[in-house]
Amino acid sequence: MSTQPARDQQKTRADRATRSAKPGGMSARFFGTSALSFPTWAYALFFFIIPVALVIFYSFGYKPDEFTAVATDQLSFDRYPEAMSASFASTFFATLRISILGTVLCLIIALPFAYWLAIKVSPARRSLALALVMVPFWTNFLVRTLGWQIMLSPDGFLSNWMQGLGMLDGPLDILYTRTAVQIGVVYNYLPLMILPLFVAIDSAGQKLREASYDLGAGKVTTFLRVTLPMAMPGVVSGCLLVFIPLNGDYVTATVLGGANGSMVGQLIANQFNTAQNWAVGAAMAVILILATLVVVGVGFGLLKLGQKIAAKLNSVPLKDGRA
Repeated sequence: MSTQPARDQQKTRADRATRSAKPGGMSARFFGTSALSFPTWAYALFFFIIPVALVIFYSFGYKPDEFTAVATDQLSFDRYPEAMSASFASTFFATLRISILGTVLCLIIALPFAYWLAIKVSPARRSLALALVMVPFWTNFLVRTLGWQIMLSPDGFLSNWMQGLGMLDGPLDILYTRTAVQIGVVYNYLPLMILPLFVAIDSAGQKLREASYDLGAGKVTTFLRVTLPMAMPGVVSGCLLVFIPLNGDYVTATVLGGANGSMVGQLIANQFNTAQNWAVGAAMAVILILATLVVVGVGFGLLKLGQKIAAKLNSVPLKDGRA
């Protein structure tokens, strides 16, 4: 009889442990998948959601006086018409052209290079080739851009070399233009396109390409109908990684563009740092974010449409149950 209470206590503790181990229990809540994903959502919360929310909140404020950057005691949409000035609109569309063209150029350059790196280069030398791609990318962003400023200057190496070959009659005159900015952004963001393309093409698998060759397809057909469709996730990732940060880049435009190659990022930075008008700068930033989301959405829509058209073109009609 004396052992019965001890058995009841053990049973009670076992039941509690079982309930805590069930999905939705206290242990699962504090030590389950939510706890494991804490670094991810904490990073997104503190470094993305909260900063963007503050920018949106400041965009409804105003600049009360010369010595105060922003005040939020009276909220309104007045800063948005003020931000959409003629100079901002022209700079915004110029930025959009530079971003779209830069993304397309990065894709055109990176696609054959990633294909060569994933398929043609031997595994023993692939690490060295990847290192040669990444080492310049690890260099300070400003230092790399200043290097292009020196190279594109009228008395720089590129100008003297082209004049020596007879390609130019005079000094190279593209520094502080949109052309120089376009060259700079393609160089700075090209590794962000190469790496996801390389991973996607490498994971496509050699066996599928060999099967395509065995079925009579040539290299071009195999690339277009096997390798490229399987590498589309890498294409999408690379385009996003290049286009989104390129839209807000202001270092490249400041160093290589000057007054003739300005981008929206410069205008936003000037409102925050020089004019000390955080409300207008925040409104410009919100407009840029919304425009970026719209362009990305249109891009995804066109991609889905292209995939449907390609699927219809590549489909084989069936007649009486046979292809």
